[in-house]
Amino acid sequence: MSTIEIKKIGITKLDTDAIVNAANEGLRAGGGVCGAIFAEAGHQRLQEACDKIGYCKTGSAVITPAFDLPAKYVIHAVGPIWRGGEQGEAKLLYGAYYHALELAVINGCESIAFPLISSGIFGYPVEQAWEVAFRACRDFLKQNYEISIRIIFAVLKDEMVEMGNRILGETGEES
Repeated sequence: MSTIEIKKIGITKLDTDAIVNAANEGLRAGGGVCGAIFAEAGHQRLQEACDKIGYCKTGSAVITPAFDLPAKYVIHAVGPIWRGGEQGEAKLLYGAYYHALELAVINGCESIAFPLISSGIFGYPVEQAWEVAFRACRDFLKQNYEISIRIIFAVLKDEMVEMGNRILGETGEES
């Protein structure tokens, strides 16, 4: 049975099969979650793996080894920069989550940890980001009912956990 849960923890500390990096299209090390993942994985090796891939379009995802992280894989999902909500941001954010889940399943992962993609420096409104994240996960699980995967959202603030659990409950998902 698949589950969705929210934890107050740094994503690099989770021993899920895959963790998701809130990546940029150039797959370069950045700040925030991205910077922490590169630092903990081993910056040089992770950057070399990303450089071999070269590029990932917004709304999609690619996968690399996790190197020094407890996880097996890092899935680099590129969410949109918030531009007011009229530039297809929700569709692109949905795609980033959905494609990350597809890559996890294709690579035999039974657990995956997400940050709240695009809600940091990309400026996506947090409540809307949660709604899109849960919709993408719910749709993926419904369309792939035969698989079992544990989905964890890793956030660092109590307010984020509380908001996420409230919205998760409103969408009918169990936490």
